[in-house]
Amino acid sequence: MFGLQGDVLIEDEFLRDGLQNEQRIFSIAEKLWFVSALEAAGLRRIQLGSFVHPKRVPQMADTDELFDRIVPKPGVVYSALVLNDAGLSRALSADVNHLSISVSASESHSRKNTNRTCAEARAAITPTIERALSEGIAVRAGIQSALGCGFEGRIDPDRVVEIARAFSALGVQEINIADTAGLGNPRQVFELCSRLRQEISPETALSLHLHDTRGLGLANMVAGLEAGVRIFDAALGGLGGCPFIPKATGNIALEDAAYLCAELGLETGISWQALRRPVAEAEALLGRVLPARASHLPLPPWEPMEAAS
Repeated sequence: MFGLQGDVLIEDEFLRDGLQNEQRIFSIAEKLWFVSALEAAGLRRIQLGSFVHPKRVPQMADTDELFDRIVPKPGVVYSALVLNDAGLSRALSADVNHLSISVSASESHSRKNTNRTCAEARAAITPTIERALSEGIAVRAGIQSALGCGFEGRIDPDRVVEIARAFSALGVQEINIADTAGLGNPRQVFELCSRLRQEISPETALSLHLHDTRGLGLANMVAGLEAGVRIFDAALGGLGGCPFIPKATGNIALEDAAYLCAELGLETGISWQALRRPVAEAEALLGRVLPARASHLPLPPWEPMEAAS
């Protein structure tokens, strides 16, 4: 155990999953400030938003404009979420080159999220994935509620494996396993991810999207690392939560995930100390303390102060 080494990619989802459940609408200028702060801290992949109906998720109404306004930094991938072909058309118009396209493994969550059954959602999304791939877009195919459903409870892992196999067969670059309701535990994460690595193409990367609903988010991350996963989603400050799940809580915090990797000797390229300022800015704008831990601790004397600026 803990014979870990190598590089870990952490995608920040503050601007999408983090903000989508917030009542306060962030301006384009504010979002651009956070993009710059994340870039400066060493992020290599940032999810800027989602191309969804603005009436359902008002925070995402300006995703098209945000992509138009950013000045891409070399070495950084700017991603977005789409749920249907209309969203893909918007993403193509915005020249997005990396997309997350997902379905739910839970019937109840699928109906709440897309107004479709799982089978209907998969049938609808498959042509969208094929179209995105044909356009040269890197596709991360996601499986929501893969480790448990906020409405149904346990999800049969065989269902998750079957969906992952189908996605892998389409030729997607990555499959994302999402613990949307934060119900997963470390054993469950390790067993499912270990099995999936045997079931999908070795050319297909596996990633984890973890929520910290029951305080097991980082433990689940370690379990994923032990199973060979090297791509994780997180959100600055630990913000986030699905708008369609009652009392949904945040993602694992970006700074906590980066700190964990640093302590385990894994390279992320992220300065967790440099995230303290954007977390403080987010808290000022939202008017509350966010659940992240690393950004709220006083720096010990051996940590360089300039890294925290």
